[in-house]
Order: sequence, then C-alpha cells, then structure tokens
Amino acid sequence: MKISFYNGEFKEDEELRVMYQDRAFYFGDGVYEVIRYYDGEFFTLKGHLDRLMNSMSEIEIDGVERTELLDIVTELKERNTIENGALYIQVSRGIQNRNHAYPVDVKPVVLAYINEARRPHSQSEHGVHVITNEDYRWLKCHVKSLNLLANVMEKERAVKAGAHETVMHRDGVVTEGSSTNVFIVRNGILKTHPADNLILNGITRQEVLRIAGELDVPVEEAGFSVEEMMDAEEVIITSTTQEVTPVVKVDDTIIGNGQRGMVTRRIQRVFDANIHKLNLVK
Repeated sequence: MKISFYNGEFKEDEELRVMYQDRAFYFGDGVYEVIRYYDGEFFTLKGHLDRLMNSMSEIEIDGVERTELLDIVTELKERNTIENGALYIQVSRGIQNRNHAYPVDVKPVVLAYINEARRPHSQSEHGVHVITNEDYRWLKCHVKSLNLLANVMEKERAVKAGAHETVMHRDGVVTEGSSTNVFIVRNGILKTHPADNLILNGITRQEVLRIAGELDVPVEEAGFSVEEMMDAEEVIITSTTQEVTPVVKVDDTIIGNGQRGMVTRRIQRVFDANIHKLNLVK
C-alpha cells in the first residue's frame, strides 16, 4: 500500500484523484523537487526545500509556507514503508477554469508521492555515454519548473542514440544535461557552468562543489566549450537520483582512458561517506 498527498489529503494511490483544472496540467504552472532518502533518512533536505521556496518566489506563487512543505514530506515518508526512495513534491498555482492570467484568491496545490529508488552503483563505477545537442530552452532554467518538454525530448534523443544523457550547449558553451549538471576535469581543475539563469543549480552539484573544497580540488565555475569537454581528462554528470556519474564517452569521443577518473573517485568516496553518516546521527 502506497500513500501519496494531493491538495491537503493523504490517500492510497488507488483512491487519489487529481483535479483536471489544476494549472499544472493546463500550463505547467508550477515548480517541483525530487528529494532522495537513504535507509529512511532524507539527504540534503534543506537544500531542496530552499530551492523549492526560491522557485516558487521566482514564478510568483504565494501561500505555501516552508514549514507546511516540511511537514508534508516528513509525514509522507513516515506513512510509507519504502526505505530507499525518491520523494517527488510539486506546487502548482492552483485550481481554476482555464485562464492564462493568475487566479485570484486561489490556494496553491501541493502534490507529493514516493517511489522506490536504488542507488546507481553500476553507472557510478563504469560510467555512461552521452551525446550533445544545442540548448534551445527558455532563459529561466534556474527555476525548477514543470515545463520540461524540451528536457524530455532531449532525454528521448539520447535514448534513441543508445546513450544515457544529452548534454546541451548554447553557442558551443556547455550548459547542462537534460536532467543533470555537467562537470569536467581539465588540467586538474574541476569546472562547471556558473549557477546563473542558464542552468539549474543542482543540489548534488552544490554538494560536489562543497566536497571538492574539502578535498582541495581546484574549482572554476566558468563556461567551457564542447571541444574542451571532449578534450577533458574527466567528465561528470550529477543529479539527485543519478548521484555522481562519470561520463566515459561523449558522442564518438572517448573521455580520458574510457574509465572513471581519480577526481571522480575521490568525490564519490566522500559523497558515499556522507550518505552513510545519515544513520549515525539519528
């Protein structure tokens, strides 16, 4: 039995009914987060809630407090028996007859549910193949909005090419993947696109940058070209569910020696240790 949450109610999935007038369906008018937990304990919860509140502010959704969201995700985790999961939570502007203008005096709607999620051990060790394509998305990519059609199409492009991910670029400068952030290691320096409006400032991205600081790995938050990525010693993609994943091939180019690199390994070791610490501080 799986319990989910919608519009103020916890219900079994079979009993849950979603309103077709929810603006999430008409317009993708909302924002979301995916929060990972391991052995029953949330990982980087604060960062996800911070970003969810910021995303709501960016698209002018009011009326949902941080404490309310924290209570929902906490109770939802406790009501389900999934020990290792990914909790999805979205906030839409509300329920209203279809009208482009914002509704007046309408309360935002929260949807949340949990799916079981295993750690990606194989891809973390052996790496993945990615392809590249032009980034044609809107210019507010820092907002984790429900408008993911371009991302979906680019993920499908990767699937059809037999690859794991599409890494996107604007005018030859790498931005991010369809559902990941992108790092390279070049001349021993860890580089990633700055957290501006062209990328989502991933929570795992932030964690990797913090870990790099602990390990005294030089970091540059600066744009880099597709050519620099192809010539890098290491390429890494990160996300909440994909964790820290090495890229061993970009398009037809083998990265480094075709295996995960030393910087990737060092970051992964600390990342794993941080996950294992969750149960030590219960």
